[in-house]
Amino acid sequence: MLKEFQEFIAKGNVMDLAVGVIIGGAFGLIVKSLTDDVIMPIVGAIFGGFDFSNYFIGLSSGVNAPTLAAARQQGAVLAYGSFITVVINFLILAWIIFMMVKGVNAIRRRVEAPAAPAPDAPPPADVKLLTEIRDLLAKRA
Repeated sequence: MLKEFQEFIAKGNVMDLAVGVIIGGAFGLIVKSLTDDVIMPIVGAIFGGFDFSNYFIGLSSGVNAPTLAAARQQGAVLAYGSFITVVINFLILAWIIFMMVKGVNAIRRRVEAPAAPAPDAPPPADVKLLTEIRDLLAKRA
């Protein structure tokens, strides 16, 4: 059983998946920083300086704090501003991954494109034989 487990772990797909998860986690942090530190301040400046992170609705009557962190200490809150930020993070990440996949697919198409046969190359033997058979059948008819 230990040997089977070692074979399973040593397979390329498992290692590729592990590397992908680690890189994906690090890439997620980059996108979060891009959204929180670059994009959201620009969006806030364009729309009058508001900050999505402190948009919330208090779900109990005792919540009256001006910031989300303080409101969470007072009671239950619906933090829709944080949700908007996460959705924007997702859209940015999805767009970047789409562009990466599109680039990789373009490279694969170039590499895997079949080479056009040389015009002066003789046909393969099976094609030559089939051509002769076709010609003989045409003469018979």
